[in-house]
Amino acid sequence: MPVPKSELSRFQRAKYYLSNLFLQGVIGVMHLLPYERRVPAMGRIAQVLSPVVGFRKRIRDNLALVCPDLPEEEVARITREVPHNAGSAIMEHFSPEEFVARQKTAPVSGDGLAAFDEAAAAGRPIMIIAAHFGHYLAIRIALQARSGRPMGCLYRRMANPYFNDAYVECFLKTGEPMFEQGRRGMSQMVRHLRQNGIIAIVSDLHVHGGQELQFFGKPAVTSVLNAELALKHDALMLPCYAIRQPNGVDFDIRVHAPVPHSDAETMTQYINDDLEAVVRQHMGQWFWIHRRWKPWGGLGIQPEEER
Repeated sequence: MPVPKSELSRFQRAKYYLSNLFLQGVIGVMHLLPYERRVPAMGRIAQVLSPVVGFRKRIRDNLALVCPDLPEEEVARITREVPHNAGSAIMEHFSPEEFVARQKTAPVSGDGLAAFDEAAAAGRPIMIIAAHFGHYLAIRIALQARSGRPMGCLYRRMANPYFNDAYVECFLKTGEPMFEQGRRGMSQMVRHLRQNGIIAIVSDLHVHGGQELQFFGKPAVTSVLNAELALKHDALMLPCYAIRQPNGVDFDIRVHAPVPHSDAETMTQYINDDLEAVVRQHMGQWFWIHRRWKPWGGLGIQPEEER
């Protein structure tokens, strides 16, 4: 759990401070390039670093677990594309002015678009359910511009408190309000939803305390809290994806049909299935680096089942 600067030892503060200087230096150098070159350039850097930091192995392990029949050339392609997309997204995050200006006019389509427009105009609470796919912040920017309404967003504090300051500053430039992950932030987010607000949440992470549902045909521990909130506050729940386009810097925003209200487990499985269908169409754009199927409390894939 990230801790404030005041609670860090002198050694930890020095380590984080120097790490932040290095990272900010890399980002600063990248800003010497035009935006259209800067974003894919960071993607290529991430590709080079991928095997060094263990990302390549994690991607291959996950693919072997849930897609064991993929041809090697397809696995190799996905292994290249995933870190490239992740690196590009990092550079987009730290280029907020250009990123926002570009995504405000991103094309928006999909079976759920009319429902979004109607609910936004009526002031109904809306939950945009995104994933670590393409770049989910493009969704927030485009839909805020379309509706003229703010979209709340939950974020996780980074371990490096110095780098976190810059991270949050850039995040704020994509819109407000923002809620830091934790009890206080969750309360603020729920209050925003209860006041007929719009919130955006990523739902594709392993979550302690979740339920064992299916994702890519394997048991994955998944939080059902989002569906519980939608039911409690009668919120429109829309799966939404930002699909990175071939030029590497533009996105196609797809708003899928509303999740039918039933029970929390059924609704959350619906979201998992919806995301899986999109990922299967764009395998290199999902963050296969996550340990999505790891065990918790006897749920999920157990170590002896991974091979």
